[in-house]
Amino acid sequence: MLDADLADLYGVPTKALKQAVKRNQGRVPADFMFELTQEEMANLRSQIVTSSWGGTRYQSFAFTEQGVAMLSGILSTSNAIVVNIAIMRAFVQMRRFFESHKELAKKIEDVEKTVSSHDEKIQLIFQAIKQMIEKKEEPLPVRNPIGFNK
Repeated sequence: MLDADLADLYGVPTKALKQAVKRNQGRVPADFMFELTQEEMANLRSQIVTSSWGGTRYQSFAFTEQGVAMLSGILSTSNAIVVNIAIMRAFVQMRRFFESHKELAKKIEDVEKTVSSHDEKIQLIFQAIKQMIEKKEEPLPVRNPIGFNK
């Protein structure tokens, strides 16, 4: 998650969030948070809040799940703590969802092993279920950018 998005959720200015992180660098190691590159910032320029100078003055920080968890110790406002708990619960639900798919695939595989190989209809059902589980979402079509382009 980006610093501006987290600051908005926590109800603090982005500048205050960044300052708190910089003052507590020992709590947010490099694998918990990283600073976006100039190229990454250029890709996000139209999606993030801009300063009065026509763009963000500083590169944004991006936080991993662990980095978001550490922010609750850095930002101790009551709103930040409540929001942080909600974010952590969302991460847990996402993990459970992905884990349930793994468990379902394993269960199907176990049942498939017990079915005799001569029963083609059951084998076709298992193949169809596997295809539904493993089906990848197709990427969205590339669209022309909106707004002013150089």
